[in-house]
Formats: sequence, C-alpha cells, structure tokens
Amino acid sequence: MTFRKLERHVFVCVNRRPDNAEQPDCARRGGEEVRAEFKRLLGEAGLKGRVRANAAGCLDRCQGGVTVVVYPEQTWYGGVTPEDVPEIVERHLVGGDTVTRLLSR
Repeated sequence: MTFRKLERHVFVCVNRRPDNAEQPDCARRGGEEVRAEFKRLLGEAGLKGRVRANAAGCLDRCQGGVTVVVYPEQTWYGGVTPEDVPEIVERHLVGGDTVTRLLSR
C-alpha cells in the first residue's frame, strides 16, 4: 500500500478534562465542532488527501480557547471557533498567509 505524503497537518485540541478539573478544556469549548468544520471545509476546498485535520490531546493552551496548530509551519492559533475555520482554510491553508488575529501568544 502506498501512502500519499500530506502537505500539512492541522491539529485541533479536543482534550476533555474531568468535570471537577480546575482548568478549562478545549472539548467543552467546541474543539470537536472546530475539527468537524475543518474536515468539511478541507473537502470543499479540494484539500482532502493533501491536508489532514487531526484530533489532538492537550496542547497545554486551553486557557485561551480551542487551540489549533498547523504543521509543518508550527503556527499556533488560539480561541478558534467554528466561525474562524473558513478564514484559516482560505487564508492559511489555501493562500499561505497567517491569520494574525488568531495567533496564540
């Protein structure tokens, strides 16, 4: 079996902490919805097979909302909502530009 080399990986935090945890988690902040939107829009943009939206465990930045990391660039986005995904897909994954307003600091 031959595997196609992917151009990019989009890691979306979907980590869920215990209900009594002191720290927030990305799952409760919409991580699964963000990942689902990436998968949908990657298909619509013709990027399926070239870019993959992966579920990630804790990326240690849950305090800022859902965390997304794009590799190989190692671009970290924070506080990502499903409404932000079209801009990341269009500007970053298709156009090659960073969405600076969402950069995780």
